[in-house]
Amino acid sequence: MTSAPPVLAVENLSTEFRVQGRWLPAIRDLSFTVGRNETLAIVGESGCGKSITSLSVMRLIPSAQGRVARGSIRLDGEELLTRPEAEMEKIRGNRMAMIFQEPMTSLNPVMTVGSQIAESLRYHRQASRADARKRALELLDWVRIPAAASRYDDYPHQFSGGMRQRVMIAMALACEPQLLLADEPTTALDVTIQVQILALLADLKANRQMGMVFITHNLGVVASIADRVAVMYGGRIIEQADVKSLFSRPTHPYTEALLRSMPRVDRPRADLRPIPGQVPPITMETPGCRYVDRCPLAESRCRQAMPPLAPVAGDPSHLARCWVRAETTCMEATA
Repeated sequence: MTSAPPVLAVENLSTEFRVQGRWLPAIRDLSFTVGRNETLAIVGESGCGKSITSLSVMRLIPSAQGRVARGSIRLDGEELLTRPEAEMEKIRGNRMAMIFQEPMTSLNPVMTVGSQIAESLRYHRQASRADARKRALELLDWVRIPAAASRYDDYPHQFSGGMRQRVMIAMALACEPQLLLADEPTTALDVTIQVQILALLADLKANRQMGMVFITHNLGVVASIADRVAVMYGGRIIEQADVKSLFSRPTHPYTEALLRSMPRVDRPRADLRPIPGQVPPITMETPGCRYVDRCPLAESRCRQAMPPLAPVAGDPSHLARCWVRAETTCMEATA
């Protein structure tokens, strides 16, 4: 019996932008999958390519200055890159949906929050005005908007940041998508609201057997919500593992540096170390590892060729892209 395909399968995806007349890669040869009732967290500093990855999957890269240069994006086994835009409009918000990073700029300021949720149901499910309103009220109640019926006709500016984020979640989940992409959905929220939003997303994912891509730079959030983690740097995945393996056995020097820069109550403040330097800009091209100028383990070969994303010894599902560490783990396996 053939097993069902993953909800999302991305293979060798590369997205480019035109900069000063040249096409330069923002993300390079990305490959990952997301199963049903599974959360893949994509982590890394700002500028690593996390949001471009989600926009590429949604086919929302602006065509004037950007393009998906090559690769494959399959939703439940169906290729999306060859679909015409008219078909994509029927898929986005229906079979796959996205929670954008900043709800105040993503919500329409001149439409009530209720009508914005109902609009999706009327377009994708051909619901009547009355049915769409009823379902939108259920969704507002489901995402725990207090007194949902009395808030239906309020505008986005009348909601707090946390409540606006809940409205965005209700909009994204209105048509019960197979796949949800959440781009930094808790970044601007205080800790209490953040915990509530994470719990809500976990409940909704489990109830609907939905696949989720959760994009963040907050490793504390990752530990509480993710099943697997992909660490991005310079437009590439440089380490990928299940969440337990990544935290207990980080392999790439960048992953180690990210974990060391995360405050923890069980570790002295002196152990908190920032990562020196910055993520290289898209215009800085190099044949080797893009982390080389910040890496304490860098060798001459690191500048000459990009290491492959290879299995870490003892765990074929744990992958890392590092010449030095690949050698170390091979020696550990044969010791």
